[in-house]
Formats: sequence, structure tokens, C-alpha cells
Amino acid sequence: MAIDANTPIYAVVPAAGVGKRMGGTQPKQYLPLLGRAILSHTLGVLLDHPQVAKVVVALGAADGYFDDLPEATHPNLIKVVGGAERADSVRLALSQVPAEAWALVHDAARPCLTHGDIDQLLQQCGDQGAILAMPVRDTMKRANSDGNIDHTVERALLWHALTPQLFPASKLLRALNQHQLNPAITDEASAMELQGWQPTLVSGRPDNIKVTHPDDLRLAELFLAQRSAS
Repeated sequence: MAIDANTPIYAVVPAAGVGKRMGGTQPKQYLPLLGRAILSHTLGVLLDHPQVAKVVVALGAADGYFDDLPEATHPNLIKVVGGAERADSVRLALSQVPAEAWALVHDAARPCLTHGDIDQLLQQCGDQGAILAMPVRDTMKRANSDGNIDHTVERALLWHALTPQLFPASKLLRALNQHQLNPAITDEASAMELQGWQPTLVSGRPDNIKVTHPDDLRLAELFLAQRSAS
């Protein structure tokens, strides 16, 4: 099942985090990437997609950077104050999304998203939602409490979860509200799984990386520079 062209799609971007693992003096989503902030790249891809009606970005209460981005004044962008955790920010952003819309939730620090991956997600989405993901390629090991190998994990059916993740906005909001205090909620799909949903896995591009450590920033620069040169 593909998402009907008349169904409103609202992108949701939780961007209230501080990115402590990057070790910088500013939130990682504002670090420069080829002359623009990471978040600027992310929002630009979403705002430029023809099926995305609006982009709702959840910001930290004391955010002093966002208004300097060129996307800050875009007519299709909505700002909300986010929460302490990712799920809180997504919940607060969903309050600005019409109940009949589908929510396309994407990490602020994934600036290498392409329109092609968004198209694949919209086209292959099942009636229980879908997420971009990648099949696990490496041998997977389960560690014991001492940091040694306990056993090798069968990788045949394992996938790395990526974003965007796409669900009916009202159903996703209900799931997040019902499981607010559950530590198992690490992404939107995990909240929907607790509701009994089985979202479709849509194979995404390997360069849709999340910038978490300094080395990731250099890799994102490489990917984006290669695209602009091609």
C-alpha cells in the first residue's frame, strides 16, 4: 500500500537535544556542515519534498540558534518547544499535526536524507506504518556483563532502524501518550509495536547516517560533497 497523494504528510523533527557525545559548546544539530548547520540540511530536504505539507520542529526551551537558520522563516515550518526526551519532543510536535495526517518523524542529526528515500517510504508503507531501515551486514555479538562475548546473534532477520518513521499522527500520539514512562520507547516504531503494530521495513540508503560523534560529521561532509559534485 502506498500513501495516497491526497493524504497530508507532516514531517516532525525532534531537535531539543544537546548532543553531549559530540563534546561541543553548542547543540550538535547546529554544528557547521559544508557552510550550513546540520539542522538546516535536514529541514531543507523535508521542506523541499513535494508531498510534505508542513514541518514541525521541536526545539529546546532556551534554544538561541534556530532563528538564525534560513529555514526558520519558511511558511511551511512550525516551531514548538520540545521536552526532556526525544519521545516528549515528538509528542509535543504531534499536537500541531492534524489527526487525519500521517507523521513522518525524522532525526534532526540525519542531514543526508534524500527525496528518493522519502519516496520509497511513502510508496512501500503498509497500513501499519513503515520505517527506513538497513539489513545488518556485520556479524553480531551479544556481550555478557563482563564485556566479553556471550554468544553470536543470528543476523539474518536483524535490521538497523533509521529515520524517517511514518505513522498515522493520531495513532502515534496515542501510543506515545500511553507509554510515556516506558524506557523501551527508543523510537516511534517501538511505541507502535507495544500497541500490537508490525510496521513495514523499507530498505534505505547506507549514507543516511546520524551524526553522533565527530567522525560522523566528517563522513556526512563527504557524502554531501559527493552528491553536490555528481
